[in-house]
Amino acid sequence: MTGRFITLEGVEGVGKSTNLEHIKCRLAAAGIKLVVTREPGGTEMAEEIRALLLQPRDESVSEMAELLLMFAARAQHLHALIKPSLEAGTWVLCDRFTDATFAYQGGGRGVSFEWISTLEAMVQQSLRPDLTLLLDLPVEVGLERARQRSAFDRFEAEQQHFFEQVRKVYLHRAAQEPERFAIIDATPSIDRVQAQIDQVLFDKLGVPAV
Repeated sequence: MTGRFITLEGVEGVGKSTNLEHIKCRLAAAGIKLVVTREPGGTEMAEEIRALLLQPRDESVSEMAELLLMFAARAQHLHALIKPSLEAGTWVLCDRFTDATFAYQGGGRGVSFEWISTLEAMVQQSLRPDLTLLLDLPVEVGLERARQRSAFDRFEAEQQHFFEQVRKVYLHRAAQEPERFAIIDATPSIDRVQAQIDQVLFDKLGVPAV
């Protein structure tokens, strides 16, 4: 039996970390064996690539270099953690995956979606998430929340227009794949957000209420 692959997506400040922990606890309470990971990162090598990608720097970073580093980290992540876990019947919960690449590098940076799709096919072959939870709220609200956290990394320091494009691509992809995506309204209280998540986990994957 293969495990299920769940990804969590959204622009800055939507509450991914808080809700990732909620999903982790919900699945554990249901007796589901689970691995929690993130992108870029998730393995020792992929985390080293993450550090390269997120570190603010004076040198201008090529959009193609950024894209290839993202997929290099993803290839190692899949090889060393995600695929073995799924094959062993363990569920995988991942903070961001390839939808983020379409949104950030495609929408935000303007990289060709065709190029991203080509790399997706090469690196992932047929593997796709079983469920993608898209936490959504207006960009200005998310950025205001994000400002209350620690110092921004290289992506978080982008301007509002960048994140508007990111959100636009996320919503477009969700509209294209309604069976895989569930859009979670992240604007209300955390209890109401997590109630939406709980309902989706039951409806899409049969995870019982606790």
